[in-house]
Order: sequence, then C-alpha cells, then structure tokens
Amino acid sequence: MNGKEEAKKRTQLLKRLREEHKDTVARTQALLKEQNAIRKQICQVMRDAPKTVPEVAEATGLPASQVLWHVTAMKKYNLVVETGMCGEYYLYRRVEETKI
Repeated sequence: MNGKEEAKKRTQLLKRLREEHKDTVARTQALLKEQNAIRKQICQVMRDAPKTVPEVAEATGLPASQVLWHVTAMKKYNLVVETGMCGEYYLYRRVEETKI
C-alpha cells in the first residue's frame, strides 16, 4: 500500500470510530462543560478573599463534598493555594494569572 491508500484507510477508520463513540464523546463534553462552570463559580467566590470549603459551599449552593473535590483538583493544578487556617478549615485563594 502506498501512503495515499493508508491515509484513506486511516480517515475511514477515524470516521467510523467517531460515529461509534459519538454518545460517549457527547457525555464527556457535557460533563467537562459542567465541571468548568462549577470551577468558575468557585473562583468567583474566592475572587475577593480566601475562603474555606464550607464558605464556598454556602455561597455556591453546592454540597461541601463536591466543592472539596473541585478545590482539591484545582489545588493539584495550581489554580488555588492554601493560605492559612480559619478554625479547623483551610483557607483557599485563587492563583492570579501572571501576564507575560
């Protein structure tokens, strides 16, 4: 087979795979969109001052367990950092994006 035939087969295979998995892709895209919206809500709450997980949960109306999950993920990717304690809870603040 030459390069042109291989490219055509690869194109057909990718087209077939996209069709077979379109439902999974759609569900994944919807979940990602929802998670991004939640992350945006959390960041807005932390905009002015550091907050604890219960404070963010109260302000957003989300369960504290869900907020904790998102804050933990955001901390892992350096989107938020711990800035101290408030009672027995950690305070979290957004990491400001640096402009280059």
